[in-house]
Amino acid sequence: MIASISSAILHGVEGRPVSVEVHASEQGLPGFMIVGLPDAAVRESRDRVRAALLSSGFEWPQRRMTVNLAPSGIKKGGVWLDLPMAVGVLVASEQLPVRCANGKAFVGELGLDGALRQVPGIVPLAAVLSDRDVVVPSSCAAEAALVAGGKIRAASGLAELVEALQERTPWDKVVHGERAAPLPQLDLSDVRGQLAGRRALEVAAAGEHHLLLVGPPGSGKTMLATRLPGLLPPLGPKEALEVMQAWSAAGLRVPGGGFPERPPFRAPHHGATEVALVGGGTAWLRPGEVSLSHCGVLFLDELGEFPATVLDSLRQPLEEGVVHVSRARSSADLPARFLLIGAMNPCPCGEGSVAGACRCSDRDRARYTRRLSGPLLDRFDLAVSLSRPDVEDLVTGSPGEPSEAAAERVSFARLEAAARGVRCNSELPMSSLEELVPLTPEAAALLERRLRSGVLSARGFHRLRRVARTIADLDRAGPVVGERQVAESLSLREARATLLVEART
Repeated sequence: MIASISSAILHGVEGRPVSVEVHASEQGLPGFMIVGLPDAAVRESRDRVRAALLSSGFEWPQRRMTVNLAPSGIKKGGVWLDLPMAVGVLVASEQLPVRCANGKAFVGELGLDGALRQVPGIVPLAAVLSDRDVVVPSSCAAEAALVAGGKIRAASGLAELVEALQERTPWDKVVHGERAAPLPQLDLSDVRGQLAGRRALEVAAAGEHHLLLVGPPGSGKTMLATRLPGLLPPLGPKEALEVMQAWSAAGLRVPGGGFPERPPFRAPHHGATEVALVGGGTAWLRPGEVSLSHCGVLFLDELGEFPATVLDSLRQPLEEGVVHVSRARSSADLPARFLLIGAMNPCPCGEGSVAGACRCSDRDRARYTRRLSGPLLDRFDLAVSLSRPDVEDLVTGSPGEPSEAAAERVSFARLEAAARGVRCNSELPMSSLEELVPLTPEAAALLERRLRSGVLSARGFHRLRRVARTIADLDRAGPVVGERQVAESLSLREARATLLVEART
């Protein structure tokens, strides 16, 4: 007898349907063979399925069992196919009626005792199988229900699942449509002084412009960066689903659980490898930090300590908003539209901006700043130098403006960008800049002088116009961008020029 059970495997952050075909033959020696390009984890399913069936009170058929994973030309990996194999064996050996598996798909890992265990990537897997009832482990049913709704069926063990399929017992209860628990947001009012840093943070949030903060230890770089998510607008339904798929594919849960409402914030250690940052791997193309920060913020603290090759791997995702991972047998596109915030010291000892305090040689300073290549620095729309706050600001200064007030201005700027047909001003097409970012004669002359002096590249020129557009929106200055907005956008790039000079010395 032949049984065909629907399932799915994970590829990048997307699910791919797979049909698990099980053939039970009376002819030939008893055995269990898996074909269809299985990897080591799938081949090991044979022993897990056998132990789970016996532990759950079922018989292991003394027949020649052949399992085909279709389509056969795609390599299959992971533990998602344990459950469909077990159901296929039960149907093929006539221990379970065929009708019980009709119109259903199965995804789950089996324990040796027959327990159903949580699997990574349940959100994209359930999404690709949403045209039928999806049977999943109870431990990940609520997460799957966010994308598949009432078609999710849950069980905690193989024996209970078979009883529910035969309508002898009810399915485990599934909680539908839960929202992520609200997480406390850090407020910008905690920051004393640092007016330039606060302004740069607001411009970065309003236009989604990448920001580099340079300053000695204790200048508030990390404090500013961690308060950026509180300025960003909440996620829309489409963005929230994309975030959930990326986190689920990485085997993680969104902070707070449920359907995310706030943009994610990721801050990997500077020892992260290139694969950990941009994603990839061998059989399982796992999302990296740039995908986990999709629709949110990627904060790279101690930017000068990251290996140069790791930093340069960010250049393509920053331009295209996606990571193209290619391997010999497979390739995948991983989402990577994020706001990059970098923080670094002016030199290895950290005191380079304090007169007479730096202990670094010119060679050490050049080697430190050279890790940030010119093309990567050119992708930072904003680069601000910070100094330690004044003592008066720390001791007797009043609290700064709260995040709520700045978030209102950011929201207005985002609405203005939406009226132009984009999410934010950093996405304005180059072909439309003349129309959408008209300049006064004084502003155009200022930009021309900077171009002729070699301070700006062609990419920097277009990025600077987008920043000026964002500043004008924040100031509610109207459709025409003036000299003041262009001058401010130039001042918010000054630290970049300093770093380039030091890297060349």
